[in-house]
Amino acid sequence: MKRNILTLFCVLSFALQVSTSSASSYAKTQYPIVLVHGLFGFDELLWVDYFYKIPSKLSSHGARVYTATVSPANSTEVRGEQLLNYIDEVLAHSGAEKVNLIGHSHGGPTIRYAASVSPDKVASVSSVGGVNWGSSVADLIRKHIKKGTAFEGLAAATVNNLANLIELLSGSGVSKLPTDILAATEALTTEKTIQFNQRYPEGIPSTYCGKDGDMLAGNGVYYFSWSGGSTSTNIFDVSDPFLVATGLVFGEENDGLVSSCSSHLGYVIKSNYRMNHLDEVNQLFGLSHLFETDPVNLFITHANRLKKLGL
Repeated sequence: MKRNILTLFCVLSFALQVSTSSASSYAKTQYPIVLVHGLFGFDELLWVDYFYKIPSKLSSHGARVYTATVSPANSTEVRGEQLLNYIDEVLAHSGAEKVNLIGHSHGGPTIRYAASVSPDKVASVSSVGGVNWGSSVADLIRKHIKKGTAFEGLAAATVNNLANLIELLSGSGVSKLPTDILAATEALTTEKTIQFNQRYPEGIPSTYCGKDGDMLAGNGVYYFSWSGGSTSTNIFDVSDPFLVATGLVFGEENDGLVSSCSSHLGYVIKSNYRMNHLDEVNQLFGLSHLFETDPVNLFITHANRLKKLGL
């Protein structure tokens, strides 16, 4: 009897070790993962990650993870150039030849720019709630805040100061990262995004809401996307009412700031998760829909997807 118990204990211990070993390498991609935040984003603000708990969870499953430092508000090209500089630092630090880029919101176009300009440094691009066909919210703001007016100048100064404060509190340093909310808003309008797509077309579907974007583009980079399609997802999340209000601007399925169709890029994993724009990166503090996939698990599962592709 004692021998049978001992045998069972050994079997269970071995199974647990195998399970733990498997989990620890589940997200171990060949190339490091670089996370890129969106508008008003940050690396870490008052001990809270923008990608809440995502870097640590990815790391616990074997991934090498970096969180890029780019302007919280600026044009896609400016942020893209900042990202390219950061990628060089990652490559030097890690010894890797390429990186896997994952960008949220404005981070989507930002990582697309970097991959288009320097495809030799990028293995994959993954857009999460990415503004790949513009945002109706940005369109509305540009429509009602006229260019060259005193109100535009006042609004821009106010928001730029807010963005600079975010930078300062996150430890990024204001002087190193120029802030321009007008350039950021302009870049996220439908008109300017379509122009951006013409210059950097990799992974973009042939039509709005299409799903025929190349997973493996001609530049040798893999393209993926996923996003939410809901606005109110958790009654305890104080950000939900704001996203419900902004979501009314759209006449279609959206996450509160980006339409599901606008998020499509490359291989579309799914664009209607019961998540809003902040849920997609596990904000605020992980308060997401109780009956939807954990946002963190989407990142871990995707890392495993990249791993299986040899990326």
